[in-house]
Amino acid sequence: MWILWAVTALWAASFSLIGEFLAGHVDGYIAVFIRMVLALALFLPLWRPARLAFKQQWQLAIIGAIQIGVMYLFLYHAFLYLSVPEVLLFTIFTPLYVTLIDDVIFQRRHLPARWWMAALVAVIGAAVIRFETLSDSFVIGFLLIQAANICFAAGQVFYKRLELGDTRNQVHAFALFFIGATAASGIAMALFADFSKVPTSPLEWGILLWLGLGASGLGYLAWNLGAKRVNVAQLATMNNMLIPAGLLINYAFWGQAVDWPRLAAGGVILISSVWLASRKPT
Repeated sequence: MWILWAVTALWAASFSLIGEFLAGHVDGYIAVFIRMVLALALFLPLWRPARLAFKQQWQLAIIGAIQIGVMYLFLYHAFLYLSVPEVLLFTIFTPLYVTLIDDVIFQRRHLPARWWMAALVAVIGAAVIRFETLSDSFVIGFLLIQAANICFAAGQVFYKRLELGDTRNQVHAFALFFIGATAASGIAMALFADFSKVPTSPLEWGILLWLGLGASGLGYLAWNLGAKRVNVAQLATMNNMLIPAGLLINYAFWGQAVDWPRLAAGGVILISSVWLASRKPT
């Protein structure tokens, strides 16, 4: 669990950085492609193709294409319709998607009821923190975020269930994850990008460098490694811990207003959902 907590802290600032400095200034397709190329460059020197069978290699590439390649395309465009708080609000359903996909795709007919309850409690806790009046364009934004949530949830579950060997083996194979993500984002950029909105300022490039190498490269490796070490309910509930973490980052670094009573109440509910998911059967 500590790995997932650490990555949550690493990712906490990403929503604000995208929403405040990139959305509307840098084309979303271009931004996603740059992030994936940077992350791929981080892992290519470590790549050892012989460590995985061919079938596992292309499966890992597809997981990368779905979990972050396609997911980020939906996410970046959602920022054109939604504010940062609204984006955070609409991500609260991810725990339910994680639990549902694991149940349906892998036919886990006896998935414990407490795991479903833990995912539902996590959604309630996040809603307590982030629910507020929505903008007029919320429907389009909502659909984009749900598509992103489903992609992210599916990628996590598929990675967790894919046999990849020990941690060292996964590190040497992880370039494939970003090969898939880079291919998906590259095709989308070639077809749909507005090349008049390329990053130009040092700030924009600096943010993309951090998002590519840090949040994407190291972050997704650590998150997926952590996903293999916890149960599905713990993985589901941890998806929503990013919401209070993101709000705290906004307050600490950008002075954004925080409703402390709601944050405290929602935080307690979220922590209780993680506790519920972590309990051993009696």
